[in-house]
Amino acid sequence: MSQSNGGTMTAIAIEGGRGPAEALKPVRIPRPAPGPGQILVRVRAAGVNRPDIVQRLGAYPPPPGAPETLGLEVAGEVVEGAGRWKAGDQVCALLGGGGYAEYAVVDARHALPLPGGLDFVQAAGLPETVFTVYANVFEHGALKAGETLMVHGATSGIGVTAIQMAKAAGAKVIATARGADKAAKALELGADVAVDATADDFAEVARREGGADVVLDMVGGDYFARELDALKTGGRIVFIAAQGGGEVALPIFRLMQKRAVVTGSTLRPRDADEKARLAAEVERVVWPWIAAGRVGPPVDAVFPLTDASKAHAHLEGGAHVGKVVLVVD
Repeated sequence: MSQSNGGTMTAIAIEGGRGPAEALKPVRIPRPAPGPGQILVRVRAAGVNRPDIVQRLGAYPPPPGAPETLGLEVAGEVVEGAGRWKAGDQVCALLGGGGYAEYAVVDARHALPLPGGLDFVQAAGLPETVFTVYANVFEHGALKAGETLMVHGATSGIGVTAIQMAKAAGAKVIATARGADKAAKALELGADVAVDATADDFAEVARREGGADVVLDMVGGDYFARELDALKTGGRIVFIAAQGGGEVALPIFRLMQKRAVVTGSTLRPRDADEKARLAAEVERVVWPWIAAGRVGPPVDAVFPLTDASKAHAHLEGGAHVGKVVLVVD
């Protein structure tokens, strides 16, 4: 990525390179210029995601070539086009970084048309979660119509998206959340069964419901053994994070008895061609669900770009239901 002659722009930097939410500060930096195969987007809104917090804490560096500034998803207008995009097109896009800014450069293949009926704020909350859920639940987890998905963190951005996408695909959903209020919200979002993980044993509930074919796990730690108990024969556990602990004990004979598959993935480090393949699949499969009103994760809170620190504090507080989004004037 090269600097343009377009002057400077406001972006959000981490003061000192890492730190608490308060370390996020607006700065003026050169406006980027697109390289070959890239588009320049005037950012209207940017999604805030948990990996942004991990990066802010110093544990999730951007991939080679990506901006040091935060932000993995944006929505806005194309300023300089490439590929199928021309100036004025409205898009949302997956980024390697740099979304918390007035402008961002994007691989043209990683941008998708703004779904009909959605505004920039709603669309900015789609790419990171939709790509993650599609890759992990439907590709690695191979969830099919008629099967059962168990998803933890039901009211998180990933959780609400997984519930909606699984239901759109014809699956049953068992959702877990911490607290009765959040469990009730999961039912409102479309889950068939909701479990307050602070009060009930989700494995016992899952067994009572016939078991889970796929578990989407962002917790790890002591959840793993119970997930194995909850799993149907031939079931799949897919890890996308480990907020409860990155090391688990694997009971081999139990795994063999269940013929279980344990897998997982990250999205950000995937190469550009793989992300382009995934973008095309998401547009083919998920965009029609959005157009039909079956998928459209709720936006919990909106903050101005310059209040990114408050947005991070809100997300870390854990009370949100759905996405947290920054808006750019």
